[in-house]
Amino acid sequence: MIETMKRDWFSNLRGDVLAGIVVALALIPEAIAFSIIAGVDPKVGLFASFSIAVIIAFVGGRPGMISGATGAMALLMVTLVKEHGLEYLLAATVLTGVLQIIAGYIKLGDLMRFVSRSVVTGFVNALAILIFMAQLPELTDVTWHVYAMTLGGLAIIYLFPYVPWSASYYPLHWCVFWS
Repeated sequence: MIETMKRDWFSNLRGDVLAGIVVALALIPEAIAFSIIAGVDPKVGLFASFSIAVIIAFVGGRPGMISGATGAMALLMVTLVKEHGLEYLLAATVLTGVLQIIAGYIKLGDLMRFVSRSVVTGFVNALAILIFMAQLPELTDVTWHVYAMTLGGLAIIYLFPYVPWSASYYPLHWCVFWS
């Protein structure tokens, strides 16, 4: 039993620690942004993200599985928080998790094959537009530093793939480098 636990939990310690650091660095701004979109204090999003990360670390399903806030949930929770307050947010989130467990148990995911790729693409694009529109008020009445950081971030996103030595240009080389 102890040997099995050691093998399962500590066989890839270096990779797990590096993955945890990367996920944590990505999760912090995501949690803050989605908290702002949902209309709650960013501390609420940080505490919730930390809690779900710890819970998933112990009861989670698969290696490489990342759990955190989603833009779709943040957009839907805006109205709930405005109309009913923060206390209903926890109940709605727990109910959503229960419904996801039930959907997984009865294998509703198999029905996704009937949803066309264009519908999924449209949903993801509409979600991106709604998240962008929800972030626009955060870009008003700020210093030029915010605009410079926004422009820098967009430049990294759109121009970095064209740099010949970049990780996105040589994805397999990048994976070999870090393994």
